[in-house]
Amino acid sequence: MNSLSAKARAKIDGLGLLLLRLWVGQEFALAGFRKLSSGWEAPAWFAGLDFPIPVSWLPASLNWGIAGLAELVLGVALIIGLASRIAALGLIVITYVAVYSVHFDLGWAGWNQIDSDAGLGFKVPLMLGIMLAAIVSQGPGRWSLDRCCRR
Repeated sequence: MNSLSAKARAKIDGLGLLLLRLWVGQEFALAGFRKLSSGWEAPAWFAGLDFPIPVSWLPASLNWGIAGLAELVLGVALIIGLASRIAALGLIVITYVAVYSVHFDLGWAGWNQIDSDAGLGFKVPLMLGIMLAAIVSQGPGRWSLDRCCRR
């Protein structure tokens, strides 16, 4: 029986990290795609935000473009499991800037209000940040390009 249990665990080893990478990666990749597909000019609501240093030193449209491109590229990197820890760290920085600039002042709103203005609080970005921290600390898991390239 131990042998069967060990075989089952070996088969699903890394599945949780794969699912985590797929979920978080697609969330960021879609967010980046939405930003870039709306153009490189930052919308007025974004241009009026208070960003942390050194992000605040850049023009709003450059911030918009960099954020969109980084979310898209790093999100795809997570999905395929390429440079996963670096991609997750980069997305943690983006999440920090988003929480600092947009979400924190809106409070602890979350899933049940996510499709409304009341859902713009920092609960969801905090959850994404925790998921990214798991990828940074645990790596991408067995089913990733990182793992395939190491062999």
